[in-house]
Amino acid sequence: MAHTRIETLNTISDLHRFNRLSPPEHPLISLLDYSKIRPTPVNNELKWIQRFYTISIKRNVSGKYRYGQQSYDFDEGLMTFFSPEQVISVQLIEADATTHKPSGWILAIHPDFLFGTSLARNIIKYPFFNYSVREALFLSEKEENIITGILQNVRAEYQANLDQFSQQIIISQLELLLNYAERFYQRQFLTRKVSNHQILERLESILEDYFNSEPLVDRGLPSVHDIAQELNLTPDYLSSMLKSLTGQTTQQHIHNKLIERAKVKLSTTKLSVSEIAYELGFEHPQSFSKLFKSKTRQTPLEFRAAFN
Repeated sequence: MAHTRIETLNTISDLHRFNRLSPPEHPLISLLDYSKIRPTPVNNELKWIQRFYTISIKRNVSGKYRYGQQSYDFDEGLMTFFSPEQVISVQLIEADATTHKPSGWILAIHPDFLFGTSLARNIIKYPFFNYSVREALFLSEKEENIITGILQNVRAEYQANLDQFSQQIIISQLELLLNYAERFYQRQFLTRKVSNHQILERLESILEDYFNSEPLVDRGLPSVHDIAQELNLTPDYLSSMLKSLTGQTTQQHIHNKLIERAKVKLSTTKLSVSEIAYELGFEHPQSFSKLFKSKTRQTPLEFRAAFN
């Protein structure tokens, strides 16, 4: 079976060449019109690794794109965020060109453009750059207009005669865009409560099965990565969704389930604290006792004594 070659895009100019566009007007930042890009797929697939950030908003993309095992119709405004060093793979599926007229924008930002600015330090706080595409941001018409307006402001600024204020003005626009994206993600967590509650139910089931398995001493404690993988979500997205829904992160949910099990063992068995710690997957009983006290304000022995 033929393998699709992975293109390496180091610069914004490489991105323009990859999509068969004229050279960028600015070497470190560029807004691409999605309706005009014409990449050359191999075996109906595109695969590349990029050394820069991209923020994309796409509508009505021709056919369906397949990312991993998930396929999507882009009939509504859809935002995706990619950070440097990510490998992106897209499988193109033919569609009726008369009914699918792609539109949208791709904003590419090289890390060098952020150098020395507040955003260079703070961009890591926006977790959606680590989300997978199946956790993309779906926009209402009003939200899409807000984002599109900011993108046009960025382009107008780098197309103007650059001066000592240009970079900071663009950085301010980027920060505004990312803050709006964060707000819209929070709205998405709330408006998709049915599917999110299903994820919460599956999380509880996975943790229940995990702590029912024996012996945990061989498996160790479940990690956030393990749980997210079973749910087919990225760790950042899962924790963000749970935080919005329940006020607690994935790690806190794991700890809560663990403490529940510990309380049962402390109250219904004569196992020592060390034995309970090992059965729950702790390598060191001291770590278990410290976690238990942080969650209950009692040591395991104090809890056992109070219960009895």
